[in-house]
Amino acid sequence: MRSSLSAHRKVCQVCRCSPEDHDLYSDAEDDRKIGLLLTDSKNCSLTARMKGGEGGRIYKRNRMIITNPIVSRKDPTFDTITYEWAPPGLTQKLAILYMELIPKEMRPVAGTEGAYHRRRQLLRQLPVYDLDPAQCLGLSEGEVGVMEEFVKLYKQDALGVGEVALPGDVGSAKDEGKQPQKNDKKTPQEISSSPNGTATDCNKKYTCERCKQVAPLASPVVFAERGGYARLWHPTCFMCCRCSEALVDLIYFWKDESLMCGRHYCEAVRPRCVGCDEIIFSEDYHQMEGLAWHRNHFSCVECEQPLTGKSFILDQAMLLCTSCSKSNKQA
Repeated sequence: MRSSLSAHRKVCQVCRCSPEDHDLYSDAEDDRKIGLLLTDSKNCSLTARMKGGEGGRIYKRNRMIITNPIVSRKDPTFDTITYEWAPPGLTQKLAILYMELIPKEMRPVAGTEGAYHRRRQLLRQLPVYDLDPAQCLGLSEGEVGVMEEFVKLYKQDALGVGEVALPGDVGSAKDEGKQPQKNDKKTPQEISSSPNGTATDCNKKYTCERCKQVAPLASPVVFAERGGYARLWHPTCFMCCRCSEALVDLIYFWKDESLMCGRHYCEAVRPRCVGCDEIIFSEDYHQMEGLAWHRNHFSCVECEQPLTGKSFILDQAMLLCTSCSKSNKQA
């Protein structure tokens, strides 16, 4: 059940929680949103055309089901684990190796806190109102055009999806437009067989871009095409440089030689309104102490009284009129 949101604030009127705390979308809605995000981008191959006459595209989310036999005294039974998401394009063996490197409480196993965490992160890192003008509050016709161009440019210049492989399985060969070779004139001593059957250079050391620690040759890592295949990250290091949160479904934005989640990329390019949490596409807005508000959202968080030209208190990014500020102190 959806929470009751205030007129423009994306918080619950009852408990003041943010939407990702208890206002999650359905799986189908999530897949439609990510499908819209990836459409017309380099990663459009991760989408499929929706059935029916809508004409849109939907995210081909890669789920993984693992069945392990349990030997008992009588007939064997099976333990089935379903991952709500797993890196696409991998053998199951390599995908399992990747999942084992993720903290257990964050693995998106169906019905667990890890799956719930993934859905919260989708809502937090990739707000639909950073993508779709129809989900925004009261954009003018001109602002819709500015937003559409903004979205078009970030899909073209910044958006990407991380690729999982063993160190050396992609690397410089992709940068040069070539496929990695099984044996590029190396001696047998220089070649070792990797878990997914490709050749890995035993003499080369690969270092994680974030923690600067060595990435073991038999352990999967993440590559970001936007950053070039000379860079790689441990799975737990593939995170936003602003919030240090793991990038959900490996969806990243590349800016200033760094990985960002969608939320913080958009904020790095344009101001975000503290009142409604949407990106501001008007040039006429309030700005103070590094924060920004649409003009019509510059109001008290308690009584919603407009504060333009009036006395107010700014307390930890919350605007309060003098009356509400006094009431809070007396409570």
